[in-house]
Amino acid sequence: MIQDAFWGILIPFLGTSLGAGCVFFLKNSLRDSVQRALTGFAAGVMVAASVWSLLIPAMEQAADLGRLAFFPAVVGFWLGILFLLLLDHLIPHLHQNSLQAEGPKSQLQRTTMMVLAVTLHNIPEGMAVGVVYAGYLAGTAQITAAGALALSLGIAIQNFPEGAIISMPLRAEGMKKGRAFWGGMLSGIVEPIGAVLTILAAGIVVPALPYLLSFAAGAMLYVVVEELIPEMSQGQHSNVGTVFFAVGFSVMMVLDVALG
Repeated sequence: MIQDAFWGILIPFLGTSLGAGCVFFLKNSLRDSVQRALTGFAAGVMVAASVWSLLIPAMEQAADLGRLAFFPAVVGFWLGILFLLLLDHLIPHLHQNSLQAEGPKSQLQRTTMMVLAVTLHNIPEGMAVGVVYAGYLAGTAQITAAGALALSLGIAIQNFPEGAIISMPLRAEGMKKGRAFWGGMLSGIVEPIGAVLTILAAGIVVPALPYLLSFAAGAMLYVVVEELIPEMSQGQHSNVGTVFFAVGFSVMMVLDVALG
């Protein structure tokens, strides 16, 4: 079981690293329509994962509360939203295609703030993988090895384009290919770190699992609504992002139901 969890929390990071490696094979930055499609896909995966892999299991684990089974899910969900809102205000970062940085004023380079923006929304993804594997290690009936693997694969699939979306613009900003690759790859390092910390936290307080599952869901949905949806909808042909949102949602839904 521990070995399954070890490889499971590394799979999403591998997806980011492979995506960042695109900087060695693609000469030009990604076209706007391609970026919107990839962003929409990532958003769809995250929404589906939040529902099937996190919120539904959170309520199932609290079934003994009867009609109040929703309570841990709602509380954890809002804590996740507020946590990301806090990070959004504390960490200086620059979103894709944005001219104005968010968070506190800083003297950080533009490329550094671009990496921080992606790193910021990788935190809830790492927590999501970690808390699901924590449930699996704790022997929770609602979370199987296949279900946890489904979430890892889904996050890894959407991390692949994310790795490219960060490394290619870094290259376009004048950074050397090697450094652009490391920038893209390191933006995903918070995922296995966050996963391990979440597993440790959940292991100490097993009854907190429903709250932690929904916490990760709230954090991921905050990222989707605050960042990914605006990015996939801007410019002409914004329906491209919407279509690929549906594709990502479908892929994650199929993975979770088929494997879970």
